[in-house]
Amino acid sequence: MPAANHPPPSAPRFFRILTFGCKVNQCDTAGISQELAGRGWLSAPPGLVADLHLVNTCTVTGRADQQARQAIRRLFREYPATPIWVTGCYAQRAPEELAGLAGVAAVVGNSHKALAPEIALRLTQSQPSTDAASQPDIVRIQSILAQAGDSVLAPIWADDRFAHSFLEEAQLVPGAQTRPNLKIQEGCGNRCTFCVIPQTRGSSRSLPAASVLKQLTGFVAAGGNELVLSGINLGRWGRDLSLLPDRDAEQPVPRTLPALIKRIFHETALPRLRLSSIEPMDWDGELIALMAEFGGVRLARHAHLPLQSGSDAVLRRMHRRYRPWHYEEKVRALVEAAGPELTLGADVMVGFPGETDAEFEETLALVRNLPFGYLHLFPFSPRPGTRGWALHAELPVAAQAVEERMASLRALASEKSKTHRRWFVGRELEAITLHTPAELDSAGRTAALTENFLPVELEGRLPANRLVRVRVSGLNAEGTLLAAGSNLV
Repeated sequence: MPAANHPPPSAPRFFRILTFGCKVNQCDTAGISQELAGRGWLSAPPGLVADLHLVNTCTVTGRADQQARQAIRRLFREYPATPIWVTGCYAQRAPEELAGLAGVAAVVGNSHKALAPEIALRLTQSQPSTDAASQPDIVRIQSILAQAGDSVLAPIWADDRFAHSFLEEAQLVPGAQTRPNLKIQEGCGNRCTFCVIPQTRGSSRSLPAASVLKQLTGFVAAGGNELVLSGINLGRWGRDLSLLPDRDAEQPVPRTLPALIKRIFHETALPRLRLSSIEPMDWDGELIALMAEFGGVRLARHAHLPLQSGSDAVLRRMHRRYRPWHYEEKVRALVEAAGPELTLGADVMVGFPGETDAEFEETLALVRNLPFGYLHLFPFSPRPGTRGWALHAELPVAAQAVEERMASLRALASEKSKTHRRWFVGRELEAITLHTPAELDSAGRTAALTENFLPVELEGRLPANRLVRVRVSGLNAEGTLLAAGSNLV
């Protein structure tokens, strides 16, 4: 949805976006921000009252829903005259809940996120009617106008077709984000019993290879050094694309993630590509071979494989598509391909319905045996409309047991992270400098991230987006690597 031909408003207008959830949501926020900026709007600096508030929501847990509602209520309480526009996964799953909150001017589900910037702009022109039909240039998908006590529901754009869901970003450049995320895949066809994402994001859809390559080429031309490929189910990129050959292409069009990565390395000069989370079974031989060939050179030695549980029985109840031994095989193959410098991360869920002490011990044992550099830990949260919701009603795990198990895993994760990071003391690593917080800058130091995804503080001040080689001298109390010096790569 190009913005270049839209005239700017007569006077500067300001927007503010609050984003919750995953990197894909962050990508969507970046795309919406760019669209609004292209129409002459400005991102509101701290302390300035904005003309429009946008809330991009997550719904992966009940806590995420609660955080979104609290943010909306706080915005309305502090800025009652500023309209609030809501999008994201919560807006797709339960739009009526959000549309009834005070201050909400519109709810745009993920199914129509590509139309979101246009809708947001329309809502700020004069005083828009709550009737979506009065906005002639917007496709009116669903408008619910109903009395709910003393409140009227805001107009809603949401359906289950997801025809307007893929929000292609404007050209990515290194800026506020030194190493931005490029969303190349949307939606998920898996049906894990705990997950609501298929309902809120739809089936798997891929950004065409030509669009991906165009983004990469432009990013490099703008001086970009590291870019992250992201998606809801990134490993499935390309499988939904047409199987018909592209007769105008000089070579076969990529239909798989490994094929796309090969084209990126062949056709662009991007110094470093990083992959976000990829399901265990999508780390096939071809993708692992790319880690062996390019890892530490142009492909970041960093792999995030969602685990969820180390118990075969629990994985089966979750309808996950691998067994614990499959997971171990993938990890061993990745370590062999990338070497001990690989930083391995995983998501682990605690308290899935029916999880026994013995099943949790299986998870602990698997985590102990694998070289994790970090873990993202989550207590199970029942989501309406999923099989997990019914399982939770039948076989809930006691809250105290969940807390105790989370504490055990936190302690183990902390131990493994420290062990992994200490291994690098005295060794050299490549890193990219980030936008350094003021407090760190005042101490004469620079924030950076190593090629294998470890935070590092460098002596001296350097601008963001510099590739450097550092020698690790130690760790601080928070576990951040400390580097005595740096050389530009």
